[in-house]
Amino acid sequence: MLGWFETDRDLFALDDFRRRVDRLFDTVARQPASQEPAAGRWPRANLWDEGEALALELGVPGVQLDDLEISGHDNTLHIRGLRRVSAPEGYAAHRRERAGLRFARSIALPVKVDFDQTVATLDNGILTVRLAKAPEPKARSIQVRPS
Repeated sequence: MLGWFETDRDLFALDDFRRRVDRLFDTVARQPASQEPAAGRWPRANLWDEGEALALELGVPGVQLDDLEISGHDNTLHIRGLRRVSAPEGYAAHRRERAGLRFARSIALPVKVDFDQTVATLDNGILTVRLAKAPEPKARSIQVRPS
């Protein structure tokens, strides 16, 4: 008994529909990781603790050193930049799959850092920021003297 299906053809149509939907979701799930996300989520960041410092790594391919701005305030690191896309002088672009974009990321840091000791380097499209942890205040013993 087929239930509410009138014919075998209706059952096969439903099966075909299910296969098409599964194929659609499989295609979305298998999007390559190299595809660039929208500018609001770009660049992707990795942050880890190295003991005395935090290390932050961001992939910023095509971004030049002069087009980056990094600042810190209240345990938040702010990174702004611009990726310019242009054909070399004397050439015309026939295909442009990577667009230029402005980006901004604010990353909350899990501990207090000393922004004066922060060092950032850009090498082969990888921005690495080392953030020295701020020293924790230590408890002190205060001696009481007679007046």
